[in-house]
Amino acid sequence: MADMVVVRKEGLYCVPGQFYIDPWRPVERAIITHAHADHARIGHRHYLCAADGVPVLRARLGAVTIQGLAYGDTIAHHGVHVSLHPAGHVLGSAQVRMQHGGQVWVASGDYKLQPDPTCAPFETVRCDTFITESTFGLPIYRWQAPQEIYDEINRWWRGNATEGRTSVLFCYAFGKAQRILAGLDASIGPIVCHGAAQALTQVYRECGVALPATVMVGEVTDKAALKTALVIAPPSAAGSPWMKRFGDYSDAFASGWMLLRGARRRRGVDRGFVLSDHADWPGLMQAIAATQAERIIVTHGSIPVMVRWLQQNGWQAGGFETEYGDDEAEDGVDGGQAAPQEAVPHA
Repeated sequence: MADMVVVRKEGLYCVPGQFYIDPWRPVERAIITHAHADHARIGHRHYLCAADGVPVLRARLGAVTIQGLAYGDTIAHHGVHVSLHPAGHVLGSAQVRMQHGGQVWVASGDYKLQPDPTCAPFETVRCDTFITESTFGLPIYRWQAPQEIYDEINRWWRGNATEGRTSVLFCYAFGKAQRILAGLDASIGPIVCHGAAQALTQVYRECGVALPATVMVGEVTDKAALKTALVIAPPSAAGSPWMKRFGDYSDAFASGWMLLRGARRRRGVDRGFVLSDHADWPGLMQAIAATQAERIIVTHGSIPVMVRWLQQNGWQAGGFETEYGDDEAEDGVDGGQAAPQEAVPHA
């Protein structure tokens, strides 16, 4: 039986359905798994995404033609029955389930299994073929419980505030910033957001996500208050004139790549907090096994390692070469280049 999804120069293509999934070149019909820039690009004629993701996609892409589909609802296109299911990655992220000719394929986009109050939790979707990411597809990547990381951030912030020093936390403006905000102890001091993070945080609030109050730095009238503030900023702000407003500050970076000492050293920050919106190695393995798929196709990340491990453990496994990046690499951290090549464990 021919593959339902193949790779074309434009992106992942559902052959019988005649549509693309997160295409990297302009196409007629695109299903978008989530609104990070490497998966949601401008230029397509028609967009379909999870209903929860429509406001974010509009905020990022502007006036495009978007159809929202509620999680679990099904539409048919050229005989392919399509439904979207939560991926647990960011607000509105979705897995794409495609059923045709007695086969079920699922393209997961990016996903995580850890709890996150800012988006719908990952949902296992049983299928015959599962297309999985592998951003952190090496056995060394094992995340702490999110609350432990939030506690670390709050302790760091509280310590700086006691010493009258601003805390500046660099993180990706979409998804990571809002997840961190949800875990902050707002009693420590004011929370300042860079404009890039503030705009998307407002979209989250409008979608019903509860987040603490935030202000932009220009709205702070009492400059002394900045000495106890936590500042959420994208990595691009580091070293910019915008940072001069904070005087003496301590800086930190939040990313899964902070697990690697080399990545922390290259960032040159005071602290690194290991917090990722992607599944770690155990999460990837748990998600794959739960689908009960016989065939696994691995995309963007540690493709050779995961494919080899899956083959050794009884799956039919292969890889798709894509042009997806990594939202955590967009944070300014060297993602795949920094990742050590760990040996693949045996079953």
